[in-house]
Amino acid sequence: MGVSWTDWSLSRQLLVLQTTVILFVGVLAATAAVLDTRRDATTETGRVVRAVASAIAIDPLVVRALRAPEPVMHPDSAIQAHAENIRRGVDADFVVVMTTTGLRLSHPTPAEIGRRYIGSTRPALGGATLTETYTGTLGPSVRSVAPVVADGQVIGLVSVGITVTRIGDRVRREVLQIVLYAGLALLLATLGALAISRRLRRQTHGLGAVELARLYESWDAVLHSMREGLLVLDPDGCLQLANDEARRLLQLAPSAEGCSVRELGLPDALAHRIADGAPASDDIYVVGDHTVVVNQQPSLWDGRRIGTVVTLRDQSDLRALGGQVASLQGFADSLRAREHESANQLHTVVTLVELGRTQEAIDFATAQLRTSQQLTDRLTTSISEPVLAALLLGKVAQAAERGVELQISEDTVLSRSPYDPSDLVTVCGNLIDNAVDAAMVTPPPHRVDVTIRPDGRDLLVRVHDTGPGLDEATLDVAVQRGWSTKEHGEYGRGLGLALVNQVVQRHRGHMQVATDGGTTFEVRLRPGPSQ
Repeated sequence: MGVSWTDWSLSRQLLVLQTTVILFVGVLAATAAVLDTRRDATTETGRVVRAVASAIAIDPLVVRALRAPEPVMHPDSAIQAHAENIRRGVDADFVVVMTTTGLRLSHPTPAEIGRRYIGSTRPALGGATLTETYTGTLGPSVRSVAPVVADGQVIGLVSVGITVTRIGDRVRREVLQIVLYAGLALLLATLGALAISRRLRRQTHGLGAVELARLYESWDAVLHSMREGLLVLDPDGCLQLANDEARRLLQLAPSAEGCSVRELGLPDALAHRIADGAPASDDIYVVGDHTVVVNQQPSLWDGRRIGTVVTLRDQSDLRALGGQVASLQGFADSLRAREHESANQLHTVVTLVELGRTQEAIDFATAQLRTSQQLTDRLTTSISEPVLAALLLGKVAQAAERGVELQISEDTVLSRSPYDPSDLVTVCGNLIDNAVDAAMVTPPPHRVDVTIRPDGRDLLVRVHDTGPGLDEATLDVAVQRGWSTKEHGEYGRGLGLALVNQVVQRHRGHMQVATDGGTTFEVRLRPGPSQ
């Protein structure tokens, strides 16, 4: 089965179309040039014979010959010789001097002398010069007939003409030059079309128009249906394409395409990561209300880098679920710590009983139970949100196991919470974890103080540690993804404070830090619709 037109590559189709158009335009142009040349040659010939005829009509020798009583009509006459000299001088085909009755006194063919002129003479007899194309004894010719006037009367006529055959010879010479130039122009245009076709073939990778259309339709459908965000950048780091999900996650403007990555309003860390074009695998960044997982790879073709492809996944829901899982893990760790502590206390009580010191065993067990129960009772009474109360109890046990004294202030209270429990877990859990880690860096005693209470319309969360301190100037950097004082963890570095800042921004709140014998983080959340 033969190859159809639609199976050809786009570059081949374009080459054929361009060549066809060039040939068509070239033929039209050459035809128009030939016709124009012929028209110009005829017009120019008419002007020449008209001028020559008018000049001969006032020649004294011609006037005398026509005024003679019996004009001489003989091949050897003076007027015949004079007319022939003029004809050869002006390169005309005939110069005919005739009487008013049309009898020839001169003619290139001597046998025609004395015979009647073939052509129009009426306008010339009226005193006007006539130019026409007419078929006479020498064939078709462009001729001009001028009156010879003496004493105000027409005494004869002069006709000068050039045959159409001679005009055609001159036109053919000019047409040959036109065809030569047209052929050269067609050759250059074809070579240009071939160069354009080869360049287009490289750019379209040899694909045909149908294949390109199908590829575009498929690509467009995939882009709009993808649940992952997709960015395509050129080698200079300018955005060439962003699908719907990428625009939603990164909050890109409609006119983002064509802009540099650093002009898209992205967080500095993410903009720098994308701009450098280096491969990235599951890097996590906080962008507005979204926690975004970024993967990035250079795009190569024939070993040449043609850009960068970036994929984005929204992990906000997964991160919230991870926070709840972390809380459950904290509860489990708390239970394990309490199990270990209870086992030690039980061994102590049993040993005291075995030693016969029953009262001391009772006092020891009662004191331990009272301390633990008091904290539990106080938190469950003062904090109405059970998830937050359980988180605090778990963090106390975890901190104690690590040798850090975690104190929940007496004025901690949250009677009714207008906030999402996952937001409270994110803020309190990350701040407490960071405080415990910071407290462990300095020499004992290791201590963390936590206060959660209403403050006017806001909810105040204050966490103080005895660590090395973090100043206010560092806070702007600390709330960006990638800043951390700890080693690289399972989910990347420096994500905790970024998540806290995300919650703060969503609730139109504020976060500040102070250093005075440690570090104090103070977060304020404002109730109402989150942004």
